[in-house]
Amino acid sequence: MPTRYVMAIDQGTTSTRCILFDHRGHLVSVTQREHRQYFPRPGWVEHDAVEIWRNLERIGPQALAQAGAGPEQVAAIGIANQRETTVLWDRRTGVPVGRAVVWQDTRTDALVEELSHRPDAETVPDRCGLPLAAYFSAPRIRWLLDHTPGLRERAERGEVLFGTMESWLIWNLTGGPDGGVHVTDVTNASRTLLMDLATLEWDEGLLAFFDVPRRMLPRIRPSVETYGTARRIFPGVRIAAALGDQQAALFGQNCFASGEAKCTYGTGGFLLLNTGTVPVRSAHGLLTTVGYRIGEEPAVYALEGPIAVTGALVQWFRDGLGLISSAPEIETLARTVQDNGGCYIVPAFAGLFAPHWRSEARGVIVGLTSYVTKGHLARAVLEATAWQTREVVDAMNADSGLALKTLKVDGGMTADNLLMQIVANVLDVPVERPMAVETVSLGAAYAAGLAVGYWPDLEVLRRNWHRAAQWSPRMDPRLRVEEHDNWQRAVERALGWVRPVSGPG
Repeated sequence: MPTRYVMAIDQGTTSTRCILFDHRGHLVSVTQREHRQYFPRPGWVEHDAVEIWRNLERIGPQALAQAGAGPEQVAAIGIANQRETTVLWDRRTGVPVGRAVVWQDTRTDALVEELSHRPDAETVPDRCGLPLAAYFSAPRIRWLLDHTPGLRERAERGEVLFGTMESWLIWNLTGGPDGGVHVTDVTNASRTLLMDLATLEWDEGLLAFFDVPRRMLPRIRPSVETYGTARRIFPGVRIAAALGDQQAALFGQNCFASGEAKCTYGTGGFLLLNTGTVPVRSAHGLLTTVGYRIGEEPAVYALEGPIAVTGALVQWFRDGLGLISSAPEIETLARTVQDNGGCYIVPAFAGLFAPHWRSEARGVIVGLTSYVTKGHLARAVLEATAWQTREVVDAMNADSGLALKTLKVDGGMTADNLLMQIVANVLDVPVERPMAVETVSLGAAYAAGLAVGYWPDLEVLRRNWHRAAQWSPRMDPRLRVEEHDNWQRAVERALGWVRPVSGPG
């Protein structure tokens, strides 16, 4: 009997990938294709949803060919996707009404500011667990409806559909204009500002607040469930899971128990803590989100702390300052010194995310003296990621009443052993990196395989998880307290830099 696999489609911010996994969670084949980033105006970031679909049409068959497999050997497909990126398309033709508005896009800042002054604005976080911010999907939908002639009328007639990237791909895979299934999963729906966190349904009050027609919206389904059968690219294969990329990493890291947490270190950092089946409302600047939902079981919730700049600071150190020629060199340079030389870098290039949510903050380098070398600056770059992680972990511990015992990590920056040691030092907990580096894709595959019985239960998935490396804390407690205080003082200096533009007169 031919070997059977599970396929993950990882639709990310810069590229789309197809990965086949086997029963042991091992990567069998991988194909990848980047898509173009559009920056039509300052602060605007767009993708061409049709280009992303065309890329999937190309790399899907390539992933099968690489493994010498046919669609009949794929037990199920799971999708992980960039969250909050917003696509609107014509139900009849399948043509997007314009380019997708990406999660990094800030064009809705003024709209969000206007909405925040409404007397009912305070009900938004209470219902959906998220702050009223330009980061999420609802303001993007509203902006597109307001700025595209005739679009609102078409949307109210049910002619226009909204989706995040997994909705767009599932709709196209299952037939598109010819009977495509229009669904989203609870994790992606929980990032729109439109879903009631308790009922896991679209909330009429939130729809009214943002003035979004209900007929546009997909049906909200569990993360682990068969949504339909592919009619394109992978004919006959069941599409059996969808998760936002950070929730997929939580799943791939086997954070199935309350109190288990992971941090993905890429351009930014995303720390998620499993809080169990009851949503924990944050009083410390975190997002309350859905971690995953398996079939009709109760949803599992998470606290999330997004950090805007982690790996992007290393890129700036390389490209902006020219102090290194490749990202891995940051570790070598940082190891030329014993400490930061009294220097701290707060990388608030476009404000600070969790737990501060201060859009007017800007980056600072403090403590400079003639003693400081580029080695000290390199060390301060790595420490910035560690201290930002510490801020989020402190907020999570305070909100959840759970004390983090171990942090599981993934993403490109985890190859930096010095950074991982610094993270363990400032958190005062062990840091663990798994053998499987593709945790987002693996999480999507695990969820899909679970839905169709390819894997019988979570316990089997736990047994697939193997530790590749661990870093234990090795920092004098008094020094940790002193350095934490210095970091907090540095952050204070980053706040309030951008002053509001005063009106005429």
